[in-house]
Amino acid sequence: MWLVGLALTGLPVVIGTVRGALARRFAADLVATLAIVAAFLLDHPLPGLIVVLMQTGGEALEAYARGRASDAVRALEAAAPTLAHREEQGGVVDLPADAVRAGDRILVRPGELVPCDGVVVEGRSHADLAQLTGEPVPILADVGVMLLSGSRNLDGPLTLQVLAPARESQYARIVELVRSAQASKAPIQRLADRYAVWFTPITLAVCGLTWLVSRDPARVLAVLVVATPCPLILAAPVAIVGGINRAARRLIIVRHGTALEQLGTVTAAVFDKTGTLTIGRPAVSRVIPVAPFTEHDVLRLAAAVEHGSGHLLARTLVDEARRRGVAIPEARGVVEAPGQGVAGTVSGLDVAVGGRSFVAQRAAREGASPLMQRTGSGLRAYVSVGGRAAGVVEYADAVRPSAAGLIARLRQLGLRRMVVLSGDAADNVNAVAAAVGIDDVRADLLPQDKVEVVRGLVAAGERVVMLGDGTNDAPALGVATVGVALASGGGGITAEAADAVILGDDPDRLADAIEISRRTMRIARQSIWVGLGLSAAAMVAAAAGYVPPTVGALLQEAIDVAVILNALRAAA
Repeated sequence: MWLVGLALTGLPVVIGTVRGALARRFAADLVATLAIVAAFLLDHPLPGLIVVLMQTGGEALEAYARGRASDAVRALEAAAPTLAHREEQGGVVDLPADAVRAGDRILVRPGELVPCDGVVVEGRSHADLAQLTGEPVPILADVGVMLLSGSRNLDGPLTLQVLAPARESQYARIVELVRSAQASKAPIQRLADRYAVWFTPITLAVCGLTWLVSRDPARVLAVLVVATPCPLILAAPVAIVGGINRAARRLIIVRHGTALEQLGTVTAAVFDKTGTLTIGRPAVSRVIPVAPFTEHDVLRLAAAVEHGSGHLLARTLVDEARRRGVAIPEARGVVEAPGQGVAGTVSGLDVAVGGRSFVAQRAAREGASPLMQRTGSGLRAYVSVGGRAAGVVEYADAVRPSAAGLIARLRQLGLRRMVVLSGDAADNVNAVAAAVGIDDVRADLLPQDKVEVVRGLVAAGERVVMLGDGTNDAPALGVATVGVALASGGGGITAEAADAVILGDDPDRLADAIEISRRTMRIARQSIWVGLGLSAAAMVAAAAGYVPPTVGALLQEAIDVAVILNALRAAA
């Protein structure tokens, strides 16, 4: 009967041993096979069944981890723009985005994604490039501006001349980057395999020596039973599952055990800027009035005409007025010029809010205030009231209050390099990096540039954890030793490309994850050493004839229980 059981349960692991040898995991799989053989020879199948479950469970987790790459690619492909409106002599024709060719003219309506890389040849609007650069502030898309596929048109219709077909577009390159990044990620040797490299030959040597000295098969079987590698097979997985549960209570979802192992070993941290170190959405940073108007006047009147607009900056200005307790009056005759600004009448006064040229036309009666001529890299909305300059509203993406504390904690944990990667302008990135205490800054980056930076760090010997939140971060997250996504920003695509996901909006939990990983692996190693030490002592006693096979099986079970109880501390 035991032969049937051995064939049914042991054969899959024997096959796995051959596969493991090809995957440089021969030692751990061989130990498991020997354990099953010994267990069934002694008519004690329980240890063998446990080994089979742990082996097949480990294989399933690895297969799941490998499947994440295709999940991430499928999510990206599902979100890709699929429809285009091509301008022809007979009007506008709808067709699949893949059918568009370079040189075609396409219409992109408000709210639609740009299907192909192209240059604006007609129209004026704002475009959201968050999927490509991570930056939350829309850009002004005027004639001559190049828009990449994956950008979202916000305000008015735009006509683009296509520069490249969809399959060669920026969005398609992001999809390919995620696919190649996941496929090229180096496999990690499991903790149990590293210990099994020396445990297996020691076990075989003791068995051989026992046979040479005693010629007693019962002693050899006793050695194999007490050498059943349950401390190897059970300690690490039980501790890791406990660590994953502990992380989950801190709202950190670790997708697989290898990620938890690797988190504790990282030496460098790479951060996206927008939405990670910063809040990720524009906020009013300053209101600069022109006498005789006050900040309250500028906010009150500007919010009145912006109240009905769906533009991101309009909503931001209205929210700021409400936050300050400003009573917003009703505006009449409101007219919005897409991509330029909005104007209306408030309490009998003509009020205009928008770009400098749009507002300057309405402030010409009093001449343009020097304030209205302000230029620079920051985002501004100009305000005129009654035909005269009233003020300027400046917007910025605020640094997260916890960001500086996170960097300090990571340095205390021993991480030696901190890098900020961003698609934003260098001045903006440098300001944020200085505020949080990072001096290694890489700005004006596209997704493929981020991938190259992370690959360079890994090639230089760093074990890199990357924290990001946007679709544009997904390829770099896949290349990092451990990729961590902020779920509040990137949604499904970024989370699928990452090894761990921080729920909510607190990047400081990255330091918590590293601490949990280190504690978990410390407990796992302790459990392995204690278990193997007890097994080694029992092997010596069995080889000397003091432990018969039946007693050895019971002794090994007791060792297993001790190992499991100690490993369970990782969840506490």
